[in-house]
Amino acid sequence: MNPMIENPAGEQPDAASSLLRFITAGSVDDGKSTLIGRLLFDSKGIFADQLDAMSRSKHKRTIGDAVDLSLLTDGLEAEREQGITIDVAYRYFATPKRKFIIADTPGHEQYTRNMVTGASTADAVIILVDVSKVKLSEDGGDGDVELLIQTKRHSTIAHLLKIQHIVVAVNKMDLVGYDQVVYERIVKAYREFAATLGLKDITPIPLSALSGDNVVEPSANMAWYQGPTLIELLESLSVYDQSHHAPFRFPVQLVARHNGHQANDFRGYMGRIEAGKVSVGDHLVVQPSGQRATVKDIVTLEGSHASAVAGQSVTLLLDEHLDISRGDLLAGADKPATLLKNVVADVCWMADEPLDLRRKYWIKHGTRQTGAKVTKVDTLLDINTQLRHPAEGLKLNDIARIALTVQQPLAADAYDDIRATGAFILIDEVTHQTVAAGMIRLET
Repeated sequence: MNPMIENPAGEQPDAASSLLRFITAGSVDDGKSTLIGRLLFDSKGIFADQLDAMSRSKHKRTIGDAVDLSLLTDGLEAEREQGITIDVAYRYFATPKRKFIIADTPGHEQYTRNMVTGASTADAVIILVDVSKVKLSEDGGDGDVELLIQTKRHSTIAHLLKIQHIVVAVNKMDLVGYDQVVYERIVKAYREFAATLGLKDITPIPLSALSGDNVVEPSANMAWYQGPTLIELLESLSVYDQSHHAPFRFPVQLVARHNGHQANDFRGYMGRIEAGKVSVGDHLVVQPSGQRATVKDIVTLEGSHASAVAGQSVTLLLDEHLDISRGDLLAGADKPATLLKNVVADVCWMADEPLDLRRKYWIKHGTRQTGAKVTKVDTLLDINTQLRHPAEGLKLNDIARIALTVQQPLAADAYDDIRATGAFILIDEVTHQTVAAGMIRLET
């Protein structure tokens, strides 16, 4: 690992012009891949050879000479044959105002675990609602709109993962004649459901990904909508990284030594600052050992620096000679992380095999990996009602609160406070497959 640094001066980019990571989520055939294809096509983010390859694809699913834009992200042969997204596909594109990384995630319940993977690093999520699938009652009274279960599931995951911005894209408006009343009824129903989750930053937008209405260009068919197009909205979203103002957290990835032929004894601790900032002279604590340390220097490829902030990869030199290795955490001495042997967490079960309370797992938390055992499944979350019910086991895509014990203590924070030190994955000891993604909850 090279101790590279992206911003050695420690200056933060303008929030509205920084890189935006976002995902698309929704049910099967809601138009997620088509929407991304439309974004790339209309924003001139497709090369000519890509366009030519799509037009000649044997799995083209459009009428006449129209280009099947979904093929831009449906890269697997099985995806093209079935017309569904299976794996997470990442695409990069840029406009004059911003750079973007898109994750196109599957809509089928079977692949919800893939959606969790894509959402774990996202700043925003576009939740697509297909107007042709939403059930609308004739009288239009209370409870007249029934949202799909996957819409609720993906919104719940977005809430649990603390994604900052929720964009509700009411898609395929062309199928209902661009009816404003239908749009407003769906938005009202979604806001009511979102209130039960505690989601706040919600922006709805009516569009048609297939025809391009309100994606990049305003829709002449929906003159009643006065808001921004989707691309204008994405360009304007502010990415506020709360980790810059959190207590200092530095998981040690590697201990760097010189080759032993120099007079000075260079020992540096390499890694990425996950939260807070650090300056020369700061007092730190090594966790879980509890040893105290003082920052002597902050080194990058560009040389020494007086300070560094969250998101930067650096090498820290300390005044003291201490026993520090990969898996340890350097934290601010004034606000260290909490040491946990017993962990309470919300998890999304991602394995085909159900949870077996008799088995042991590996827990990967930051740079530390140690043995873990699930001791109890406390409650299972009902996606429809958002109520929690007692449960004894977990199966694929279940979301539950569990208790587990770990062999070595974890230096952790609540996920709501610091995502990097509040998240973990569980790994099967035998198959080495990731079986769950978890978010630590510190009970007060």
